[in-house]
Amino acid sequence: MSEQELQELEKVFNQKITDDVRIEPKDWMPEKYRKTHIRQISQHAHSEIIGQLPEGNWITRAPSLRRKVALLAKIQDEAGHGLYLYSACETLGISREELLDQLHTGKAKYSSIFNYPAVTWADMGAIGWLVDGAAIINQIPLMNTSYGPYARAMVRVCKEESFHQRQGFEIMLTLTEGSEEQKEMAQDALNRWWWPALMMLGPRDADSPNTAQSMKWKLKRKTNDELRQQFIDQTVPQAELIGLTIPDPDLKWNEERQSYDSGAIDWDEFWQVVKGHGPCNKVRMEARIAAHENGSWVREAANAYAQKHSKK
Repeated sequence: MSEQELQELEKVFNQKITDDVRIEPKDWMPEKYRKTHIRQISQHAHSEIIGQLPEGNWITRAPSLRRKVALLAKIQDEAGHGLYLYSACETLGISREELLDQLHTGKAKYSSIFNYPAVTWADMGAIGWLVDGAAIINQIPLMNTSYGPYARAMVRVCKEESFHQRQGFEIMLTLTEGSEEQKEMAQDALNRWWWPALMMLGPRDADSPNTAQSMKWKLKRKTNDELRQQFIDQTVPQAELIGLTIPDPDLKWNEERQSYDSGAIDWDEFWQVVKGHGPCNKVRMEARIAAHENGSWVREAANAYAQKHSKK
């Protein structure tokens, strides 16, 4: 392909981005755009799959049948989200096997939030309320992202994440209306998950190497800091409503900005977790790899069945 032809293709691509016309799998796209989307979508897919692990530990310990059924439904949703997103990622010319290999070898990342332990039932509430709440704020703009398959996958993902957030908030509400011990359990869970939830929205804009390009290509519609501020402004009144205290002594309402000012995030902790040194990084990856290996017979059987019927 000549330089002139390449420039013409790039011109058409950039015009589509400007006009909010979605890029589809068969359209020409810059190689960096393709690789950036593979990184972003695969990280999202990996997070959905790894995110099942802390919740799965509580299925047998849920306090009632109703809670058990709801938690099972949520975990099933997360598995489905991972499948949608892996499928969207495959349209960019990468195989499922390669995506999983990148996860299992540490070449690909997943959300830092899932490297923290879930030590009480209240953590199931905090994860739903805070983690899924932050995820919704991040993911709703992705329904308008520039890459078609990703944008369409996000429609169902966001609807189901909204259910997860309400489920988590209801668990926290129920605990705050219970005994003094249950109230303390809810507050303790909020204390432990608040800061990691803020961190999961990504590094500060000044420290994010990908934000500027992602905004230009409309892979993202809001910066990390904008999303974080939106999450704080949305969540603080919810905590006040159920009688919980945000664990930030510097949190205060800014009348001029009509928004909350908040304390400093421990970014050293964030980068330690991202680099693999969090409380649960090792155990999460060991569990994920073991599950993949133990499920090999299912994949082999499915492939054999598909080959058998393709010959008829």
